[in-house]
Amino acid sequence: MKTAEVKRRYLAHFEANGHTVVPSAPLPAIDDPNLLFVNAGMVQFVPYFLGQQTPSYRRAVSVQKCIRTPDIDEVGKTSRHGTFFQMNGNFSFGDYFKDGAISLAWDLVTKPLAEGGFGLDPERIWPTVYLDDDEAEAIWRKIGVPAERIVRRGKADNFWSMGIPGPCGPCSEIYYDRGPAYGAEGGPAVDEDRYLEFWNLVFMQFERGPGTDKENFPILGDLPAKNIDTGMGLERMASILQGVDNLYEIDEVRPILDRAAELTGKRYGAHSGHAASESHPDDVRLRVVADHVRTALMLIGDGVTPANDGRGYVLRRIMRRAIRAVRLLGWQDRVLPELLPVARDCMSPSYPELATEFARISSYAYAEEDAFLSTLRAGTTILDTAIAETRSAGGARLSGDKAFQLHDTYGFPIDLTLEIAAEQGLQVDQDGFRRLMADQRNRAKADAQARKTGHVDLSAYRTVLDAGGPVQFTGYTEVSRESSVRALLGAGGSPVEVVGEGETVELVLDVTPFYAEGGGQQPDVGLITVGGGQLEVLDVQQPVPGLIVHRARVVRGEVRAGEAGLAEIDVTRRRAISRSHTATHLVHQTMRNFLGESATQAGSLNAPGRLRFDFNTATGVSPSVLTDVEQQINEVLLADLEVHAFITSQEEARRIGAMALFGEKYGEEVRVVEVGDYARELCGGTHVARSAQLGLVKILSESSIGSGVRRVEALVGLDAFQFLAKEHLLVSRLAELYRVPGDQVADRVEQTIAQLRDAERELEKLRAQMVLGGAAALAAAARDLRGVAYVGTEAPEGAAGNDVRTLAQEIRGKIDPARPAVVAVAARSGGKASLVVAVNAAAKNQGVSAAALVKGALSGRGGGNADLAQGGGLPAGEAPSLLAAVEKALAEA
Repeated sequence: MKTAEVKRRYLAHFEANGHTVVPSAPLPAIDDPNLLFVNAGMVQFVPYFLGQQTPSYRRAVSVQKCIRTPDIDEVGKTSRHGTFFQMNGNFSFGDYFKDGAISLAWDLVTKPLAEGGFGLDPERIWPTVYLDDDEAEAIWRKIGVPAERIVRRGKADNFWSMGIPGPCGPCSEIYYDRGPAYGAEGGPAVDEDRYLEFWNLVFMQFERGPGTDKENFPILGDLPAKNIDTGMGLERMASILQGVDNLYEIDEVRPILDRAAELTGKRYGAHSGHAASESHPDDVRLRVVADHVRTALMLIGDGVTPANDGRGYVLRRIMRRAIRAVRLLGWQDRVLPELLPVARDCMSPSYPELATEFARISSYAYAEEDAFLSTLRAGTTILDTAIAETRSAGGARLSGDKAFQLHDTYGFPIDLTLEIAAEQGLQVDQDGFRRLMADQRNRAKADAQARKTGHVDLSAYRTVLDAGGPVQFTGYTEVSRESSVRALLGAGGSPVEVVGEGETVELVLDVTPFYAEGGGQQPDVGLITVGGGQLEVLDVQQPVPGLIVHRARVVRGEVRAGEAGLAEIDVTRRRAISRSHTATHLVHQTMRNFLGESATQAGSLNAPGRLRFDFNTATGVSPSVLTDVEQQINEVLLADLEVHAFITSQEEARRIGAMALFGEKYGEEVRVVEVGDYARELCGGTHVARSAQLGLVKILSESSIGSGVRRVEALVGLDAFQFLAKEHLLVSRLAELYRVPGDQVADRVEQTIAQLRDAERELEKLRAQMVLGGAAALAAAARDLRGVAYVGTEAPEGAAGNDVRTLAQEIRGKIDPARPAVVAVAARSGGKASLVVAVNAAAKNQGVSAAALVKGALSGRGGGNADLAQGGGLPAGEAPSLLAAVEKALAEA
């Protein structure tokens, strides 16, 4: 049975049992500060489980794309670890509980294939339950599973949470006995390769707090309702139904593995057994390649691009592990152009967008591979140098510091370091390397933990939301509104009844025209007048969905909770921000017009009078294209198109071509903003009524902000006019100075710059001639110091560093090479003194070292070798003393 058919049957079974089919959320977990990626099917439903939002359905079913990387080193070594996987899930929000979840699962997995089920043999199914969950065991026995096949397990195995504060509860896992060829008999507690877990039924009823590990955390209390969250691994079920050993051999992964084996000349499975523990190292590497290439495809497909931090770093690491594994298998050329199209063909039946977006996806993937291959070449050169230094010093082991530097600074994989060092007969201090890696991981974990908020930290806001429901936002149609103070929150989120003049407070109204920061749009500011008091609104945020919180300072009188008042936004600021936001939509659409649909938004800032727009593209944008983009945008402004916003369904928005942003999660209903027929985008921000209200858009700059991500900055409206006015004054002044028309200023400036460069080159020649002119006379006047011809002199003040070195070498070259010679040249430039020492071969053979003389004169500073060395940084007045120090050292030698 194909994986796509497993997915179809799963959705059909639960839809027939009253569940609403919910599309997969994007992989980037944008709304959760604790997660880089969605790592479980229930992530997009967390607000429902916590009672923060009320779902429009009581039962749901989904097939969620997921990423998990904590066990990345286990990929390929077991039958069940993959970085990308798909989680089939059915969910109940206060509807059915244990009995319903177990019965629905049993029905699907044991129902015959002809009736739409999976047709598994009931005699080979083993359920597990939590230690004290008698209720779950009784349900399984009622269904017909004998007691000897129901296993009770502890908290580590059968109590589920996300690993962070949030929903949790006991669970019941379902295992399938794959037979004696896969391991020992005795159930899941004995062998989890033979007994493969494919479904976890979570009975979600508690909320947990922060803890130290998977088993140690406090239970804060009951959730608002008992819920069901289940997760069936789509790949695991596919491996069972397709009769293959592991998830790497199913139809969505095996073709990638086979192509990698073909390229590298390996025979997959030729030297491995059925069990994962019997896998040959080559087979493990082939699985890593197949898993990681598919994962990279899915991540880039959902808008993630390679970077040095966050989600981009995870993608980069996964891609580099795949490329490295292929090289270790013997393939040295570019591999992603060979494998990524195969992954696309495997996954596009379930995700058609991967085919339509493949040009964008592949451009990022191939560019990243090229960059990494360059890194490998550079790292190999550095490693070769380190190996040579180790061997010349008589060492037999490369230091852990050097291996870590290669890994951390240059991205050079430790596996390649070990392999290349071994070829040269050297070991690597792996303990030292691992210690440094552990220190780095511990620092990263501590930093990440410090930045986590966790859902429990939002309890004060949830309390306010629960008490009064969502805050109504009226700012699309009005700029002031009578309202009442629902809550005042002081330090730490504690509720307060009254605040006085000068105090800062978080304030929640029942209705507000203030826009909370979001979607790249800066928040509104303004005034709230309540009774005899007045507050200045400094910031507006939405810490939990539906709750708009104003951070404000009391500027007059005092304010009490429950009082009525008037909320008024700063209209001038709002209008300027709205102009910028509409301009951002126009920039987005116009960039796509000129660069193609791959130029998708990667971030934005909409501020008064200015905007910043980040977008994905593999290469820079030429100045001529930017000029064309700017012109087309301003033509749209002249057309005075109507800007219209409306609410519709996600499906209808997609049908009419509304742009959605990668990584964003949208509800069932979405807000679409149209600028005539020119631009159409999903957006919750505020906008102008007509395009002509923008006045003018002026693009200031375009630059790179990361791998595959560019940034455009622009001015809008009056700010753009003021900028152009200043530009006009500048051009007019230059035209006046050059006495040419304004359109000739650029040519005259270029001529002036060219003339200055020519003059600088002539000056350089003159300075060099002046510096070197006396070299012969200085060499002829060399003094004898204990058998060494010594020249100590100062270069002309201001001489460049290169000229000083050249002078020292020139003097050395004019002394009889058979005569040991030392030349010291001091220089003064920029208020600092420097020293260059040159030693000829005859002196070097007598043990004289230029580096030692420089370091002696400069108290250990400076660098170079026995022939030529230099240093500096002392006050200019110390130049003579540097020469004296060199002369003294030679006299005493």
